[in-house]
Amino acid sequence: MIKLLDLLNEVSLPKDKWVVIPSSELKNYEDEIFSLISNAYSPIGGHPNYKSSKDVSGSESNAEYEAINLDNDPDIEAVSVSKFKPKGKKFSAIGHDGSRLAKIKTINRKAFLLKQPGYFIEVSGKIEDILRAKGVESITDEELVRKVLTGREIEWLGDGKYKRTIGGKTFTKILMGKPKV
Repeated sequence: MIKLLDLLNEVSLPKDKWVVIPSSELKNYEDEIFSLISNAYSPIGGHPNYKSSKDVSGSESNAEYEAINLDNDPDIEAVSVSKFKPKGKKFSAIGHDGSRLAKIKTINRKAFLLKQPGYFIEVSGKIEDILRAKGVESITDEELVRKVLTGREIEWLGDGKYKRTIGGKTFTKILMGKPKV
């Protein structure tokens, strides 16, 4: 885990507040960030874009990594990963230490932001159900989904669902949120 004392020189990380880790510091925290992401995605076999810690400061270094400390120890409990796209800010991954509080804070933050203009996410499975229950809108219009995912090949399945290959694996997804269109 990332120690707060190590971060204070580079990143101010107050308790219970999301703070962006500067891209210039990602290499210093790639092991910790990868560990949190791996933990969050372990039930589904891992995140397709994060195969090793080097991906954080390598192939996924164009992402924004926000971290949060939720308790009195010096560890980061969760990380939220997003990418800036022409249609807004796309959430691309989460990471957490497995604690209930870290999971709740991460999902609640995403649900809140996904109701704001300019935020979107591709999801499936349990997280789709959770976000729906929190009032996040899905996008069921094929033309709109294709505009948001410009440059990505998708197989439209109807009712907002589509298939897309990510990291060499094919997934059935749905787009949620309020992208800029």
